[in-house]
Amino acid sequence: MKIQFSAAVKEKLFVKHSVVEKEVFECFANREGNYLKDTREKHLTTPPTLWFIAETNRGRTLKICFVPPYNGLPAQLKSAFEPNEIERRIYASKGAL
Repeated sequence: MKIQFSAAVKEKLFVKHSVVEKEVFECFANREGNYLKDTREKHLTTPPTLWFIAETNRGRTLKICFVPPYNGLPAQLKSAFEPNEIERRIYASKGAL
């Protein structure tokens, strides 16, 4: 899947979360579970924002949030960061294979 990173998202990933693009691509490649839909009202997008939790090649666990491809546009990365315990539990119960 082709993933587009805006300049603002790239900066936020690095400055706020210490995440680099390579780690995001590794998480997509290493994903073992399903994508979950973000249904929180303030995060609603068209198409809906999806997320998953996966590890980088170095074992760092990240939550990846993105808008899937739509109307010929590539997927748009929204954020990537280390998940909290609640997010881990949700993914373990609903997203894991």
